Amino acid sequence: MQQHHHQIVQPTHGRRLYDITPAVLRWLAGTGLRQGLLTLYIQHTSASLLINENYDSDVLVDMESFFERLVPDGDALFIHTAEGPDDMPAHVRSALTQTSLGIPVLDGKLALGTWQGIFLYEHRRMAHSRKVLLHLIGE
Repeated sequence: MQQHHHQIVQPTHGRRLYDITPAVLRWLAGTGLRQGLLTLYIQHTSASLLINENYDSDVLVDMESFFERLVPDGDALFIHTAEGPDDMPAHVRSALTQTSLGIPVLDGKLALGTWQGIFLYEHRRMAHSRKVLLHLIGE
């Protein structure tokens, strides 16, 4: 068994889904591993990771529309507003989604479905620099 580690630093420019699949695939190709398990972990409480459709960009727009309705900015329910009206909603959005993903690696490729991609979901309205850790174990 071998292990490989990597960090992707993804600049964000406000709330939306950012496709990080190409960066993950480039790194994976350089590891030389053929079989294994890739774990991705985001080191933030106001951003998350998703596997979602990467073909029709309307899906990404609809995802944000749904979360905007589900967890609106400035909701009077929230008392934690230290960094603005999108602060606590960003934490709730993160709790409702995922901070880590596990994806099998088969024959040197991610076992993603035909229309699946890996997305960093920025929940804040301001720009940030987000860190995603990658850990691959296999042979």
